[in-house]
Amino acid sequence: MSAGTLQRVQVRGEPAPTRRSWPRRLARRLGALAAVLVVLGVAVVGVGWARTPSVDDAAARVAAHLAENGAPALQVEPAPAFVQALLATEDAGFASHPGVSPTGAVRAFWGLLSGTDQGGSTLVQQLAKNVYLDGENGPVQKAEAVLLALELDATYSKDELLRMYLDNGYYGHGFVGLPEATEGYFGVPPDQLSWAQATLLAGLFQAPTAYDPLVHPDRAAQRQAHVLDRLVDEGALSRDQADEVAADDWGLVSS
Repeated sequence: MSAGTLQRVQVRGEPAPTRRSWPRRLARRLGALAAVLVVLGVAVVGVGWARTPSVDDAAARVAAHLAENGAPALQVEPAPAFVQALLATEDAGFASHPGVSPTGAVRAFWGLLSGTDQGGSTLVQQLAKNVYLDGENGPVQKAEAVLLALELDATYSKDELLRMYLDNGYYGHGFVGLPEATEGYFGVPPDQLSWAQATLLAGLFQAPTAYDPLVHPDRAAQRQAHVLDRLVDEGALSRDQADEVAADDWGLVSS
């Protein structure tokens, strides 16, 4: 047997490559790609953070907004019912997240890819959008709001962020800030809201003009029902308690 024949026999006799080799190669390549994307993401965030304006003037901006509208700042602790209703509806993870919700960020990213608004903005992102981005909500502004929210959360306490959010908010019917809204709608200060009033008011943030209870009471009631459902989901109220609140009068005094 010649050397060439022996070589051919040896080659033919080698074991065939296992079918597991290509998944492993694919996994390694995907892992390398993921590592590159993480590095690029960190770099982009770092550059974006450096370009993001300082948020040290956030409280001053909110105060200026109130002054422009002739509205008073919040001087008392809001009724616990209102805070519970607001957070259950707008941002259940407010106390624990760093200004941005991981699951919300995924929904927002998918929304950018699909061209649909999937929500996911935290209370702090909303504050950043309204205070620093003039309420703009395009793709670039969404990314900026994420960075601003991270910076806001690192700079201020949760209580300070909540107070700024409530002071800067628009509640429909021309009411700016929580004190003006509670006095205007119900004739009471923010710390004396009933459960019915609190859940009605907490529902206005999504669309204050559309849910204005003095103009669109049916829509306002539907939105209040959603807020109550969220409170039940979060364990703050039982279903029976929520139904009792829904049946209570709002006590509206403005016209």
